Amino acid sequence: MPQLLGIGEVAARSGVSVPAVRYYETRGLLTSARDGGNRRRYPRSVLRRLAFVSAAQRVGLSLEEIAASLAELPEGRTPTRSDWTRLSRSWRARVDARIAELERLREDLDGCIGCGCLSLRRCALYNAGDAARAEGSGSRWVREARGS
Repeated sequence: MPQLLGIGEVAARSGVSVPAVRYYETRGLLTSARDGGNRRRYPRSVLRRLAFVSAAQRVGLSLEEIAASLAELPEGRTPTRSDWTRLSRSWRARVDARIAELERLREDLDGCIGCGCLSLRRCALYNAGDAARAEGSGSRWVREARGS
């Protein structure tokens, strides 16, 4: 029988908090077995799944998208590098979009945030009379100015 890990050890080794491990299990991202004392026990492979979840979240995937990706992994065997590559292939477009957004933000740091608002008529942050209120919450004008 493979070595099973307690939830505290899984948390310590993965860098994910114990409550997060429990939450991911309720969302179907992880599975555990229960021992005689009704304590959760996880296979070592859960560490790889948690690394996958963390990477997917950094890319911007929702937990639903992550669960769907994990459901594509093979049953009964450890996923291979090829399995992980196949799953992460679709993330490239998201990563590229995030890089482009960060590059636009970097350019705005000098041109907008550092401008001292000397050109209020063109400033995406200027909201005279709270005109943006009718359009909903958030910084819509800033996102539109950046093209995102």
